[in-house]
Amino acid sequence: MARYDYRCTSCENVFEVEHRMSEHPEVTCPKCGKKAERVFSTSGIVFSGSGFYNTDQRDKK
Repeated sequence: MARYDYRCTSCENVFEVEHRMSEHPEVTCPKCGKKAERVFSTSGIVFSGSGFYNTDQRDKK
C-alpha cells in the first residue's frame, strides 16, 4: 500500500489517502465531501557522487 496526497477541488483541503498503486479510486474530501484530485510532487531523492551517470563508466584516456 502506498500513500498519496489529494487536494479538494472545492475547499483546497490537502489530505493523504492510502491505496494500492494499481487502484485509481474516486476520492472525496473528508472535510466537505466534494471531489478531490491527486497531487503530484517531486521526490526527495538526490543522486550525487560518482556512479550514477553513464559517463562515469567511460575509460579516462
